[in-house]
Amino acid sequence: MSDSDHGNQLTTKQHVGSPTMTQPAGHDHQDPASESDIGNSRTGFIANPVDTPDVVDVENLHKVTKSEVSDKIVRRWKREDLIKKGSLATSVMAFLFSLLAFIIMASDKHGDWKQFDKWPEYRYVLAVAILSTLYAGGQTLRQVHELRTRKTLLQQRTSAFLNFFGDQIMAYLLISAASAAIPQTNRLFQYLDSAFTEAAAAAISMAFLAFLSLAVSTMISGYKLSTSQVL
Repeated sequence: MSDSDHGNQLTTKQHVGSPTMTQPAGHDHQDPASESDIGNSRTGFIANPVDTPDVVDVENLHKVTKSEVSDKIVRRWKREDLIKKGSLATSVMAFLFSLLAFIIMASDKHGDWKQFDKWPEYRYVLAVAILSTLYAGGQTLRQVHELRTRKTLLQQRTSAFLNFFGDQIMAYLLISAASAAIPQTNRLFQYLDSAFTEAAAAAISMAFLAFLSLAVSTMISGYKLSTSQVL
């Protein structure tokens, strides 16, 4: 064997015996491009998070709604109760003033011409005072009964119209009677200052106060009629 052949064999053995670099099993090679894509996707997810809708507390919402409704109902009850008491107070005052006007005028008798029935103006005051006493007394009894029993004697529609128009009619009659009697009383005071003229003036004053009470009651009745559902 020649020296050249022997050298070729050694070279071949060296190539065969030299270890080769192999990739371990189970370890996949990752592409740099894919790693950059994953990084970009992660960065994009953090930079642009998805907006989540606000969570509504349904239980607390129901509690707030129920509280508001109950407050409105309580305020409405208080307002209606105050209006009823105010209407009752005006009816009581109208009854008392009308009764005083009736009693004072009916007892104004001092003999001869010093008697109320000798003067048509005073008879008119007495007649209106009687009507006003009966009307205001009836209204007072009805309202007291309704407040105590919480039951209405009349239908809501009938009661609303009765209060509104009845108060207006009686208030007009009272101011009409007082206006008719005042000039005659002033003339009598110019010539005679006696118990007769003083009693007449007192009865007229009571009739005027009854008119004021019914005027306030008319405004309350008008408010109740405008806010009710009877129209």
